[in-house]
Amino acid sequence: MQSPLIPMAISCRQASRQLARLDTRRKNAVLLAIADALEANMEDILEDNEMDIDAGQANGLSQAMLDRLLLTPDRIRAMADAVRAIAAQSDPVGRIRDLETQPSGIQVGRMRVPLGVIGIIYESRPNVTVDAAALCLKAGNAVILRGGSEAFHSNQALAGIVQGVLQAHDLSPACVTTLPTTDRELVNDLLQLEEYIDVIIPRGGEGLIRHVVANSRIPVIKHYKGICHLYAHADADIDKLLPLVINGKTQRPGVCNALETLLVHETVAAQHLPAVCSALREQGVEIRGCATAQSLCEDIQPADESDWAAEYLALILAVRVVKDYDAAIEHISRYGSQHTEVIVTESLDTARHFLRDVDASVVMVNASSRFSDGGELGLGAEIGISTSKLHSYGPMGVEALTTEKFIVLGQGDVRD
Repeated sequence: MQSPLIPMAISCRQASRQLARLDTRRKNAVLLAIADALEANMEDILEDNEMDIDAGQANGLSQAMLDRLLLTPDRIRAMADAVRAIAAQSDPVGRIRDLETQPSGIQVGRMRVPLGVIGIIYESRPNVTVDAAALCLKAGNAVILRGGSEAFHSNQALAGIVQGVLQAHDLSPACVTTLPTTDRELVNDLLQLEEYIDVIIPRGGEGLIRHVVANSRIPVIKHYKGICHLYAHADADIDKLLPLVINGKTQRPGVCNALETLLVHETVAAQHLPAVCSALREQGVEIRGCATAQSLCEDIQPADESDWAAEYLALILAVRVVKDYDAAIEHISRYGSQHTEVIVTESLDTARHFLRDVDASVVMVNASSRFSDGGELGLGAEIGISTSKLHSYGPMGVEALTTEKFIVLGQGDVRD
């Protein structure tokens, strides 16, 4: 039996051709209108979000999940500002590079072009609806959105606002298509539509992402976990270390760029760990540590192997004292998820080695892991974070939603 999604996917594919030919001026006008419409319809958005929050509380969603789900006036304004930031960015579509004349006489270069139709499958965060729509529109792509059932009313409200703006600018609302149901079976249907969808980007828990990867006939850009480490080197400055640990762990513990493990060089563990642990306890953080960490600080629970591989998404932090720099790198290589890794050091040479040696999509020196975010890294917003390297690595902004094609310019040239 034919999937009920096929007519929707066909309309989205047709809309993608319209978007691919849109000039920068018109794209930016649409984006700015979307930003204004989000703020103008704030009360309606909050009412729909409240329905989702009430249902989430009734269904026993964790505090971390409720925080991801919650919209506030400030968060809606932040969404609108992110859309404006995307509009202000340069447009990569149509950009030509490396145009060179070959011995045959032809000129060969590469032109940046949209991917086409992107499918986004995501959980909890309603802001993904707006971020994904805005980034895809700027890059000239149509998008099919399938948000989680826990955010259904919020996502429908946000997508409806975007579609209204599209229609007002004589563009097909199918440019931003949403699945109008919470039926999970339709996710599997969506993953089979390789004739109409060019790439799938899942955003959510590891279970969702692994399901998408296992069942998709369409290429998938993914990241499974955010197991982010902070390594305090032998020369770490406690005045830098303390705020970086506290900010990385406690500002928003339920997100993928929150710290999950602290590694401390053994030569400064006795000096720094008591102060760090005390500050963490004041913030309500449960600490699980190795034997050495337990001997240096009070109220540390023993860590086991599962803690080093844990993405807690909660006020829990694993702490390990390591022998040296190489031991820290070995730990990160073994347990890291290629998301975000941080070093605190006063040595430029050590910092350079860390930037080179650590295999992660974002590597930081003396900065909070919470900066690992498309908006904070200058992308305006992100459609996701890729830890799979193909075809993008790290937070994905507008340019990551395009590809390149070869272009050839000739004067009637024929091949000998």
